[in-house]
Amino acid sequence: MPKIVVVVPNWNGADELRGCLDSLRLQTVKPHSIVVDNGSVDDSVKVIESYPDVELICHTKNKGYAGGVNPGFRRAIEMHYDYVAPFNNDAIADKNWLKYLVEKLESDTRLGIATCKIASADGKHLDSTGELYTVWGLPFPRGRGESDIDKYDKQTEIFAGSGGASLFRVSMLEQIGLMDEDFFAYYEDVDLSFRAQLAGWKVAYVPKSVVYHEISTTGSRIKGFFTEQTMKNLPMLLTKNVPARYLPKVLPRFTLVYLMFFASAFQRGQLWYAIKGSSRSLIFWPKKLVQRHHIQKNRKVSDSYIWSMLEHDLPPNAHKLRKLRTVWWKLVGKEK
Repeated sequence: MPKIVVVVPNWNGADELRGCLDSLRLQTVKPHSIVVDNGSVDDSVKVIESYPDVELICHTKNKGYAGGVNPGFRRAIEMHYDYVAPFNNDAIADKNWLKYLVEKLESDTRLGIATCKIASADGKHLDSTGELYTVWGLPFPRGRGESDIDKYDKQTEIFAGSGGASLFRVSMLEQIGLMDEDFFAYYEDVDLSFRAQLAGWKVAYVPKSVVYHEISTTGSRIKGFFTEQTMKNLPMLLTKNVPARYLPKVLPRFTLVYLMFFASAFQRGQLWYAIKGSSRSLIFWPKKLVQRHHIQKNRKVSDSYIWSMLEHDLPPNAHKLRKLRTVWWKLVGKEK
């Protein structure tokens, strides 16, 4: 039987933790569970300590999602485990969630990541059925907000696994590295999957594996948090991973998107958070260029393979961009 670790990053999630940890206890395939507490000031630690079978790692400050997951990843490597799964503290897993993911990775050594169907907490809408990355430089969760829960019931390869409830092969992490802690939160999972794809690993979507998630519980607590992290992380994601051959196609589109994000932030009274995020991205840029050199130098797949795995359209919720694109197509006489 393979050895599995589930890592739950937590920040002031005392109210959600019991449901999360109870669902991990009920798994038909039993994992070793680790909670990494990011300096919580609520009763989180007391809740975790009431589960004697759960390992607790404590930080004195909030190190974000990536910083909350990586200590568990390192423990999985040190303990010579086969698989490790990050898991949101506000999520509840179906009892067979882990079983189906393990079976998929065991069946195919080319697979580095297996990801599941994530539904809303009430089960009425989808949250994610795997993550996609577009030729506009934008990642997005496939199916988010859709009410047809059974729409994505075909097992398939997909670009990226959701960091909220996916299973990672430990040997893959040893090769490509852990989550990039400069991201702090948002898109670190797509970054890791992008690096995995470049290194020749595949990602599988397993629809029989199901998790129920209270969407944006943590991020919604802090004003401007999503705006700042988005403006910081999107350029870093592109800089590290998009092959040079396709930068002339992706960069102009991404620049337009990024400028529109600034305009949207201004309209919502969050311009300062957008400026702060983009400034921090610039500070990280030299470091990301060094990382890019290492990633691209060691990749195992062709440019054309990566291009074939990207989504050649805008995210479904990019309504303003779609309208702008339609106007442009009319001006230049291009058919959809």
